[in-house]
Parts: sequence; structure tokens; C-alpha cells
Amino acid sequence: MKNKLLLLLLILTLLIPTQTAHAEGEEPKPGEVLCPPGVYLNTPENCLPLGPSQALTELAHQGILLPLIPLPAASPDPALIDSDLRFAKLNVDAYEPVALYGSPEDSANSANPINYIPAGETRYISYNSWVDINGGHYLQRTAGGWVRASPTNYSPFQGLVFSKTPERSFGWIVESTRARTAPGYAAPEADEDLYREEVVSIYSISNVDGVDWYMIGLNLWVERRYIRQVRILEQAPQGVDNNRWIDVNLYDQTLSVYQNGELVFASLIATGADPYYTQPGLFRIYEKKTTETMTGAFSADRSDYYQLEDVPWTMYFDQKRALHGAYWRALFGYEQTHGCINLSIGDSHWLFDWAQNGDWVHVWDPSGKTPTDPAFYGEGGA
Repeated sequence: MKNKLLLLLLILTLLIPTQTAHAEGEEPKPGEVLCPPGVYLNTPENCLPLGPSQALTELAHQGILLPLIPLPAASPDPALIDSDLRFAKLNVDAYEPVALYGSPEDSANSANPINYIPAGETRYISYNSWVDINGGHYLQRTAGGWVRASPTNYSPFQGLVFSKTPERSFGWIVESTRARTAPGYAAPEADEDLYREEVVSIYSISNVDGVDWYMIGLNLWVERRYIRQVRILEQAPQGVDNNRWIDVNLYDQTLSVYQNGELVFASLIATGADPYYTQPGLFRIYEKKTTETMTGAFSADRSDYYQLEDVPWTMYFDQKRALHGAYWRALFGYEQTHGCINLSIGDSHWLFDWAQNGDWVHVWDPSGKTPTDPAFYGEGGA
């Protein structure tokens, strides 16, 4: 019985006329065969790609294949987040210097100071021990001296490591929001909540009323201010001669690492804010330091003085501008620095382990808004 049914299907197939390609808008003829449900990026000659096939093909042209294919990526080793160092913020008046003492008792009693940390709006220390006295935290700096300060936690955020270059762009949500069913605020909200640091694929970009909208799924769109895109490069920037480079995108606030023609790592970063931009150009890492204490000021009255002790996984590439971990940053994906490129502790550790002195750092701004004249830039800072 089974063989007879197969024979009948074969006869019916031979009796049905073969489909030839139709001109656009031409109606199909009676008796023509419909293609099986599937994707047909090229018009087939023996069937009509209509119905489910047409819908799937239209999605495929947008880069959406069903079922959805996950990114060829994984989270880095969580042990990279760990640090032997502990950090604390000096939460006193920015206009007041902070006294250092020889013992926690002297610090609690404000007696017999042995040194001072200058006044400034951003001051963090690293410490190796502490005691509590009358409800106050008194910490012993790694560099010496006791001071009252508040221990802080740093961001556990990590980017992605890739087994191969993905076939489509992707990015991170940087502010929690709700997707919309089409590009533009006139479109209704979708039943899809998006959360900060969530990874999403990007299938298409549409500009509505001067605002870019990103398609992150079927009938799911999110406005540019809520997302940061990793733009996948198909070839090395001009001047890179060893097929190893770190790509820093100032507009999207993302960092990508390429080796042997493949994307191997990507993450969110924080770069220089107006007027202390990170300088666009092609640079090379010239010094690596596992920790580095960074101090400086830019205003004439030094009111913006900063002291950041034991900054981890520092790699200098453009005068005083460096790639480094930033334990004082809670959020990445925004311009925030004096010119350095800030990463989370885990990401900076991964990058430090991968990078070598002499590796290329390509800094660029696809929006063209960052000044490119070298005369605009000083030495830079954290």
C-alpha cells in the first residue's frame, strides 16, 4: 500500500507543469507548484515561493533565519573579575584634603596626621586591611597610612568571547526599556521588556524622524539611545600589519578585538567626554602595567583633581591615554573619561592577558563628531 501511494504522488508530480521564473507582479498560472516552506534567496525555477516560503524568505533577507541562530559567543571566565585589591571612595568634601594617620585610633581621633591626599572631586584608594571604630570604617592604604573611607564594590560586567566572527551585528542594551513593534515612537509597544546589559542581535537599522531604530527581533525595535552596536569589520584598518588589533568605536562605545581575521572579543567601554575626547587614530600599545596609580587635574584651579590608586590592567597607547580597568565606574556604554578607555575589571583583565606591547589600537568615530586634529589633544588622562 505504501509503495502504491508513493507511485501515485510521483505520477501527479510529473503531470503538473514546471514553474518558470515570473517577472515582478506577474500572476502565477493555474497548476503551478508551490515551493515547500523554506527560504529561497534566489528565485527557484521549479516552484513558486509563496505563502510560508515567501514570508520566510523576506525574513531571511533581513538576516532573520528561523529558528534563530545564537551568536557564536560565550561569557569570559568569571575568575577574571576577581582581584586581590580592594577599593574605597573618600567620601568627604571635594574641596578638602584628606589626612592620613599612622594608626586607626589616630584616624578616629583626627590626631597626629602623617600625610595628606589633595582635595579633588574623584579620589579612591586601595586598601589591604580595616577596623571598625564607633561605627566608622578605618582602612589601611596599600600605599601606607590609615584613613576613614567607604569600601566600594565594582561592576561585575563582562563582554563576550567569540569562537568565530558572527554573521550579523549585535549589541548591548544600556538602559532598560520596552521594545516597539515597528521603528518610531508612533508604533505601539511590544510585549518585550529589555534590560541593561542584555545582549541582542541587530538585523536592521531604520531612521525615523532623524532617530535610528534597531531591529532586534521579529517586530521588535529599540531606539538608539537604549542600545550600543558592535559593528563587525570585514578587514583590518589601514596600517595594521599583523592582523591583531583592538578596535575602539567612540560613537557606539564598544571595543572589539580581532585576531587572524576573526572577532575574538567584544564589550562595552567608556571613553573621553567633551572636551576630553579620546583621540581618533591608529596607535600601538607601548607599555603594560598590572597596576598604576593615576593622578591629575585639568582645570586651572585643580578642582577636578583625581587620585585613583592601583588602577588595574593598564595598557598605554597614546601618551597618557590608556586602556584600563575602572573600579569606580558603575555603568559602561557612555562617554565619561578624560581620554582613557575604561573597561570593567573582568574585561580589562581579559584584554591585558591577550594584548602584547606593539599591538595596534584603532580608535574611530563613525559619526564623525569627534575632533580629529591632533592639535586639539593634550596628553590625556583617566
